[in-house]
Amino acid sequence: MPQPLILASGSTIRAQLLRQACVPFDVQAPKVDEEMIKQALLAEDAPPRDIADTLAEMKARKVSEKNPGALVLGCDQVLDHRGLMLSKPMSPEDACDQLRSLSNDRHTLLSAAVICEDGKPIWRQIGQVRLRMRELSDDYIQDYVTRNWDSIRHAVGCYKLEEEGVRLFTGIEGDYFHVLGMPLLELLNYLTLRGDLST
Repeated sequence: MPQPLILASGSTIRAQLLRQACVPFDVQAPKVDEEMIKQALLAEDAPPRDIADTLAEMKARKVSEKNPGALVLGCDQVLDHRGLMLSKPMSPEDACDQLRSLSNDRHTLLSAAVICEDGKPIWRQIGQVRLRMRELSDDYIQDYVTRNWDSIRHAVGCYKLEEEGVRLFTGIEGDYFHVLGMPLLELLNYLTLRGDLST
């Protein structure tokens, strides 16, 4: 009998990815102070990869402790630009500043996923994608942010590849699903090998 899966996230795109893959799941958004955890890890000079992994685990663990017997999936994504971690923009001005810093340069997206069962992690994966952003003019950045603010305010790096954000790039090395915030193929492989998904 397949175990129930709970997505510990309020992300609409992650829920959409699971739905489109016909994975049965419920959603419970965890109450986790992400900013406090992030700042504590940054104070310890934790690399962006470890921050993404820790946040994904904290979300999964929090929901898992309240749902014994269920598999709980927590996810997080961070952007590493030359060793500095960028977060979701706080304002349109912040979004413009981030895009100026990323313009004509490479950066890395790290998408972490952790599954907990009975409060303990049983599976984890970190997907990595390298992206090269084209040189963007100030005018374009301003117009782009104005047009897309309602959407990109929730996106690390101030872009969504499934929308106009794809125009910002000259090259992408890695898995498209990792860019969207979930190592989906690895997750599906794991659930299939466990017998929770049939093929």
